[in-house]
Amino acid sequence: MNRRQQILSSIPAVDELLKKEKIDELLFRYPRSIVVESIREYLAEYRQNILSLGDIEAESLTVSQNALVEGILGKVHSVMSNKLINVVNATGIVIHTNLGRSILTEKAKEQLWSIASRYSNLEFELESGQRGSRYSHVEDLICKLTGAEAAMVVNNNAAAVMLVLSTLAKDREVVVSRGQLVEIGGSFRVPDVMAQSGAVLREIGTTNKTHLTDYENAANENTAALMKVHTSNYKIMGFTEEAASEELVALGRKLELPVIEDLGSGVLLDLQKYGLPYEPTVQSAVKAGMDVVTFSGDKMLGGPQSGIIVGKREYIQKMRKNQLTRAFRIDKLTLAALESTLHLYLDEKTAVAEIPVLRMLTISIEELQKKAKRLQKKLVKRLGDKCSITVINENSEVGGGSMPMHKLPTKAVAITSQIISIDALEREIRSYKVPVVARISKDRLIIDVRTVMDDELDYIADALAYALMDKNFQRAGEGGGSI
Repeated sequence: MNRRQQILSSIPAVDELLKKEKIDELLFRYPRSIVVESIREYLAEYRQNILSLGDIEAESLTVSQNALVEGILGKVHSVMSNKLINVVNATGIVIHTNLGRSILTEKAKEQLWSIASRYSNLEFELESGQRGSRYSHVEDLICKLTGAEAAMVVNNNAAAVMLVLSTLAKDREVVVSRGQLVEIGGSFRVPDVMAQSGAVLREIGTTNKTHLTDYENAANENTAALMKVHTSNYKIMGFTEEAASEELVALGRKLELPVIEDLGSGVLLDLQKYGLPYEPTVQSAVKAGMDVVTFSGDKMLGGPQSGIIVGKREYIQKMRKNQLTRAFRIDKLTLAALESTLHLYLDEKTAVAEIPVLRMLTISIEELQKKAKRLQKKLVKRLGDKCSITVINENSEVGGGSMPMHKLPTKAVAITSQIISIDALEREIRSYKVPVVARISKDRLIIDVRTVMDDELDYIADALAYALMDKNFQRAGEGGGSI
């Protein structure tokens, strides 16, 4: 029997491992089937690692029972742990789609838990004692904030657009500028959404120029609506032209056709006063006379994932009767979080101060400097001379397909180290128990403090300390020693 076979034969059987004290304790916390399956999977991986070793490496190898048990414990805990977890967003991208987009407010979090943990009047009218509508809880509030006649909410903006088109234009044409046929995240495209709704796309104009006359010339007896799509995730620069909302509305009235506007990322405040570029607000679209306006609740608005539809009452009423409405409806948790968020918009100062997205977008460079300095101080204290730690000027992004051309001046902490590569450092903090998601630029790890919460500074310090410590272990296949 060669050395490799001796090692393999010395690995304990599943039944023997189940008798180990630490593994036996797992059986009081987790289902036996999960523990046994995890042991088998871990042993299979363990054996495969041994088989992958070279002959010289195998000769110097010994099996550590303790290491084996610890590995199994880690496997079981990994299987039973939640896969959706919190992370620290140190990228500087405020509305980071991959990291969950907008952060909810503290009030929304409290209301969400309150509604989730008890029964509620979701579809029950307390005054009459009869069945009610879930949309009634936020409709008046949305109308008050936007100036619209009526409103309803579905589970995202793509669903909102599909519901509008399915209701108003099924099997008929909708006239849209070729320059506004946007693609949003995950390869979802306006033409495809329209096709799924049953509406027929009628493209007009060119990529860079579409005139009002193009809409008028395209209208025929099979036209159901005119549509405008805000290109929130890209900009066409230079020799361009598009019909103004007011002009399109006037044409719609003349042709007796409804006019629809998809704003994409919903904005309820004019953010120009805070140094941000102009974005059309929902209120401006409603004021221009748009019959139906759709927008997201989880981007610039700062609420939960949702699609909000506002407009003329006659059209909203038709949408509520569409069978797709039930498929697209929001649940009580989304409704609770959205209502709490919308309440904050009743006072602009309160909204900017308490809605995380707005707070991050409008925070002053002086505040960012102070936060970066606090983080630098913590890191110097924890890491000593293991890293070079400096505060630098950087640029953040709005993200979420919003304000794509705009860069937000920010402050960041740049980290370099002689004892670990930057790629490995980034990978290590991303695998920490509280993962830190950062970015790399010019061979430096960049921690953009714009998107870092004050109580997350210590998590970052902990993660970097973990990444730079001597872990004193080797995996099978990384040299000799015990495993």
